[in-house]
Amino acid sequence: MERIQKFLAHQGAGSRRQIDALLEEGRISVDGNIAKPGDKIDGREKIAIDGKLLRLHRYQSKPKILMYHKPIGEVCTRSDPAGRKHVFQNLPGLNQGRWVSIGRLDINTSGLLLFTSDGELANRLMHPSYEVEREYAVRVHGAVNSDMLEQLQQGVELDDGPAKFDQIIDSGGSGSNHWYHVIIKEGRNREVRRLWEAVGVEVSRLVRVRYDAFNLPKWLKPGKFRILEEETVKRVYQRLGLTDKDHQDKTRSGASQRQGKSRTAAAKGRRRRR
Repeated sequence: MERIQKFLAHQGAGSRRQIDALLEEGRISVDGNIAKPGDKIDGREKIAIDGKLLRLHRYQSKPKILMYHKPIGEVCTRSDPAGRKHVFQNLPGLNQGRWVSIGRLDINTSGLLLFTSDGELANRLMHPSYEVEREYAVRVHGAVNSDMLEQLQQGVELDDGPAKFDQIIDSGGSGSNHWYHVIIKEGRNREVRRLWEAVGVEVSRLVRVRYDAFNLPKWLKPGKFRILEEETVKRVYQRLGLTDKDHQDKTRSGASQRQGKSRTAAAKGRRRRR
């Protein structure tokens, strides 16, 4: 038996935080009953999200990570009531599970988005306690002085609590074409824009150029993606202190079962020949 949040995260149904939210909203059912956070399951149940049955996989495929260059004008939801384009439309299909977005970008922000087939990895890279760095290139309107920059690094009060930039790098330019690179360790909604607005400066362009150790490649054009190589993914897991132990255990279990069936079939064959 396994906690439903962990089980569904491994199945690629979402990150743990996303699944927690679905459970709190009563949108997940197990065998027809509304599931609660902390419920335990073994994978033989009928699990549905918003009434749609999930296709569960006994043996997990190897985790995948995808880099996507989000253009301006796309939203980071799977469907949009207004009919706007969304980032998932440009992603390749998966044999198992679905792509889980690691963080979001608002419709007017472009740049690097990461996706994974493993909700546990998504949770590690998004959770505030891990303080994962996000780096943005920002073009601003309005005069910026040293006092403003100091205030932005010391911290300002936003509607949802204090916030700050961990680092601000002046990237040059003049007038309405002045650029800065800023680093932040949170993923609150429109946080970069709201920080600049708090000191009276308007952001005219915002591009995420790095997330954790992943940099946006110069050759990756807007609307295009790149799936990371298996060895690269393995190094990411090692660096973050994660393992694919559950996948390995299930794979070994499946292999043992197949070997057992093969031995049984061979024994029956020998008995028939006798």
